[in-house]
Amino acid sequence: MRDLQLRRLKFSKEADTWLKVLKSRTGITPNILCRIGFCLSLEESGVPRPELYPEDSDREINRGTLLGEHDTVFVALLRQRVAEDGLLGQALDDQFRAHVHRGVILLAGRMKTLAELGEQFSARAR
Repeated sequence: MRDLQLRRLKFSKEADTWLKVLKSRTGITPNILCRIGFCLSLEESGVPRPELYPEDSDREINRGTLLGEHDTVFVALLRQRVAEDGLLGQALDDQFRAHVHRGVILLAGRMKTLAELGEQFSARAR
């Protein structure tokens, strides 16, 4: 399995729009929203399809900002999911990008306010 080579993540217009909406609803920065979305996507069944998320937005986030000091943890989670999905021979970059995008869209559908985000986490902890 190849390592995650991605240095900058380019976004689709749909994900970019949802990141703006979510930031206005919650005050949470896009990089943190992407981290949360990524984790939501990892919990979803089915393999996300990278071709559904064209790089047609001006938004880019560099990997350091996106994953921060937890880069190793996020890459390990991705590797585990890719192995579970039977995609070991494929590049991690495409699946990482697809999980972030799918996750942002999932997050947008599940959360209207910051309080709802807290409810999502407390429900998962039970």
